[in-house]
Amino acid sequence: MEHFKHLPEPFRIRVIEPVARTTRAYREQAIVQAGLNPFLLDSRDVFIDLLTDSGTGAVTQDMQAAMLRGDEAYSGSRSYYALADTVKEIFGYAYTIPTHQGRGAEQIYIPVLIRKREREKGLDRSKMVVFSNYFFDTTQGHSQLNGAAVCNVHTQAAFDTGVKHDFKGNFDLDKLEQGIVQAGAQNVPYIVCTITCNSAGGQPVSLANLRAVYAVAQKYDIPVVMDSARFAENAYFIRQREAECRDWSIEKITYECYRHADILAMSAKKDAMVPMGGLLCFKDETVADVYQDCRTLCVAQEGFPTYGGLEGGAMERLAVGLRDGMREDWLAYRINQVEYLVNGLEAAGVVCQQPGGHAAFVDAGKLLPHIPPGQFPAQALACALYREAGIRAVEIGSLLLGRNPKTGGQLPCPAELLRLTVPRATYTQTHMDFIIEAFARVRERAADIKGLAFTYEPPVLRHFTARFREAV
Repeated sequence: MEHFKHLPEPFRIRVIEPVARTTRAYREQAIVQAGLNPFLLDSRDVFIDLLTDSGTGAVTQDMQAAMLRGDEAYSGSRSYYALADTVKEIFGYAYTIPTHQGRGAEQIYIPVLIRKREREKGLDRSKMVVFSNYFFDTTQGHSQLNGAAVCNVHTQAAFDTGVKHDFKGNFDLDKLEQGIVQAGAQNVPYIVCTITCNSAGGQPVSLANLRAVYAVAQKYDIPVVMDSARFAENAYFIRQREAECRDWSIEKITYECYRHADILAMSAKKDAMVPMGGLLCFKDETVADVYQDCRTLCVAQEGFPTYGGLEGGAMERLAVGLRDGMREDWLAYRINQVEYLVNGLEAAGVVCQQPGGHAAFVDAGKLLPHIPPGQFPAQALACALYREAGIRAVEIGSLLLGRNPKTGGQLPCPAELLRLTVPRATYTQTHMDFIIEAFARVRERAADIKGLAFTYEPPVLRHFTARFREAV
């Protein structure tokens, strides 16, 4: 079928979930009751849910069948070994701890790595700084809760929606090394490579950049953690855009990428397609001591190390999902669906970040220039979109970035983006067309959209549970 211009989805739909249509008056009331925060809406009140692709998509029939093979033994489950063997095959990592999701991995490895620096070098954690191409919200939150400052060292083009670049998710290598020197390498307990870079618009990181980051980290004796939620999408972009890898398989690219890190932390609810699950994995003996400390903490926070936060059936499903998620035809379909949505929005006059792997990122700052960052234009746009069409989306801007934990001031945000996250194999092209039409209607009334002010602001990860009113 390679000569066809338009290829359909590479799957058949067997089970459907009915959704209700609501009136505008109903939605007006629902969003106010939710404190103008789409996170707090009931799912029954949402027509198209683009809040996240984390555990919200379809699973394959092989994944569902694998659940029946689950060994629910508390210790030494054969399902654990099936998962650990799959991790070794795909990533080359020797040690595996299952977790309930990505933040389950973070709440284990982050305090362990910070304490390791304190213990070995007699350091004050208040002086510690951790670096990333851009931290995911929970990774940033866990780092700050454990006393470390966070520093994002993304490329200059990363958040400029007017610039096209093959690898907007890359680290700025000069800023990374300068930051390490300025902080003192002994005060840097870890570096996090986020692939793809979610907050920058689902943008990929090149293999060359991953290699270079690892070389810098080894120079200064700093462990590298791969935030792996969308590892397969990143590998697909590398295959499409990096000359060295154009004839490589997704599996080969993935294996090569993970040679340039020491620890793997994953929300498996994304590219591995499971409704719930995560991984914390360690490459080899060089991080065996960290693995042992993480195993100990796992018992207290997740569960026995051979089930962590998962039942046996869920580990079997995850082992299959890791492989299914790397299917190239699957990845091509998914990434093309996002590109279709972005192109349609741009044609309707809505400026977006260049197409990434899992979502369309609308430049709310450009669409609503009358709303200042402190009144959260992307959050205001999310509420307007819900009122218009029952579509739920999520702010990726100043609200998510939060405040400086030491000064209390709003951190400077490089862009005010609204993320329209596409769940896997869940919505059709007709849904994409509906989203585009809804945005065109919102754009017509953009000047009437008002900014927002807090009525309740949590101290950390505020975007999940904050409440708002329209600013005066």
